[in-house]
Order: sequence, then C-alpha cells, then structure tokens
Amino acid sequence: MLLAYDSLTGNVRRLARELAGQLGAEAVDVRSHVPNTEYLLLTYTFGTGQVPDTTHTFLDQHGHLLRGVVSSGSYHWGQNFARAADVIAARYGVPIVAKINKGGTAADRVRVLTWLRERSA
Repeated sequence: MLLAYDSLTGNVRRLARELAGQLGAEAVDVRSHVPNTEYLLLTYTFGTGQVPDTTHTFLDQHGHLLRGVVSSGSYHWGQNFARAADVIAARYGVPIVAKINKGGTAADRVRVLTWLRERSA
C-alpha cells in the first residue's frame, strides 16, 4: 500500500519513509503526488487540533482511495493530541491506525507496520 504523507517539521516525512523502507513500499508527499492506488495517510495536527490545509486539499481530490490514517501531534495539546486523525477518520470512515507523539516511537512503528502487513496479506 502506498504511504502518502504531509509533513510540516519533517517528523511525519521521516516516519513515512522509514516505514516504506521496511515494507519495500513507496512514500510520497501529498503536495507533489497524485495517487492511483489505495494509500495510508500520515499527517500532522495543526493549531489546536485542525487538519492541515494541504491535507484537506489532497483528501478533497483523493479521499476515495484513503484506507487509514496516522496523525502526529504533541502530548502537550491534551485532548487535541493528534486530533487530525479523529477528524479525518470520521469524515472518510477509515480507521485511525495510530496517533503518535511527534515522530513516534518504536511501538508506534510496529503498530503501523502490523496494520499495513495485515492489509497486504
């Protein structure tokens, strides 16, 4: 499955590329790529829990291929931690694969890899 990412600070980009490398999959930037297959979206949470405009634009055009979402955030945001995942999952009816603090942990990577491997089996 394709990994489509939207990254502001580089945390999500690094995570997407690392996961893709472990899977032998492709990780693409939502700002410069048009998907033609199902994808897992990895994005960040902006402001006080909003979905980034770039992610909104991408989903408006390619949301029909979305199969799951991973969102990053900071634990400091309390109830708005990684809230973009909640918003996207509710709008598109897809599962929240993970909500990660900044660049994620080893356990986060295992969770996402497990989900991806189950979908490709």
